[in-house]
Amino acid sequence: MSETIPATLGALKHPAISFEFFPPKTAEMEKSLWETINRLAPLTPNFVSVTYGAGGSTRERTHSTIARILGETELLPAAHLTCVGAARGEIDDVVARYHEVGVRHIVALRGDPPGGIGTPFSTHPDGYQTSAGLVDGIKKRFPDIEVSVSAYPEKHPESPSFDADIDGLKAKVDAGATRAITQVFFDNDLYFRYLDRVRAHGIDIPIVPGIMPMHNFKQARAFVTRAGTTVPDWLAEKFDGLDDDAETRKLVAATVAAGQVQKLNKHGVDTFHFYTMNRADLVFAICHLLGIRPTSAHFPKFARPSQLTALRTSESYGH
Repeated sequence: MSETIPATLGALKHPAISFEFFPPKTAEMEKSLWETINRLAPLTPNFVSVTYGAGGSTRERTHSTIARILGETELLPAAHLTCVGAARGEIDDVVARYHEVGVRHIVALRGDPPGGIGTPFSTHPDGYQTSAGLVDGIKKRFPDIEVSVSAYPEKHPESPSFDADIDGLKAKVDAGATRAITQVFFDNDLYFRYLDRVRAHGIDIPIVPGIMPMHNFKQARAFVTRAGTTVPDWLAEKFDGLDDDAETRKLVAATVAAGQVQKLNKHGVDTFHFYTMNRADLVFAICHLLGIRPTSAHFPKFARPSQLTALRTSESYGH
């Protein structure tokens, strides 16, 4: 084994990476998030995204986190935006204010229902009816904003068929999306089969794998299965008996995720998006195993208070 590991790592071509965070709910969670951001920033990700809660429930916290990233770091933030529970004009105003403070990348999503995954979904009568419509609305008003969208290697749970699901992705691409980030998956064959289907439909944008280290296997499995992700038996077996052994769980989770990324990379995948769950430890370890090392270029720049005041003043999104 000691002879094969260097060869595997040597074959890797330091992939491009991006990270996803969610906006904190409490002062303690905010402190933890910024410890995570400061730990991961020196790995020089292409961008970092900040999520939106179900029904846009975290809108103000998402905006605040984005503004702070702009003001205190050299990272490029991508703001998640959904079209749930808001009129078109309200969403357009959010986009305009993001643009005003310097955001040039939006992850455009339909969004989950306000009641969460599995509850009834309905659009706002005066809002964008689909994520493709949201993409179109963003690109028509601000052509300089890059738009990423979601993709589903196992099909969106609400789509009637795989073809219908991929037609939805094609509509988002035709509207101006230039990158798709996948829902988390654990079987690489699912990703490659999906990629074949997507390319057969004439979709040629990057389909970036979404990778989620399983910090807490039971919780993570419950979360991802609600969103339609299959958790294979072999993966469950690796965590069997570790419910009360957090340290070993972390080692296993890092090994599994690093192995998945290495195998994808060996088959030509060179860009990855990590669902960090606002924790740095496993993601940093996985990136280290992939040969990615910290640089000094993206340490926090700590903007002057006047800069932060200007950002937060222009970020009065509620009106």
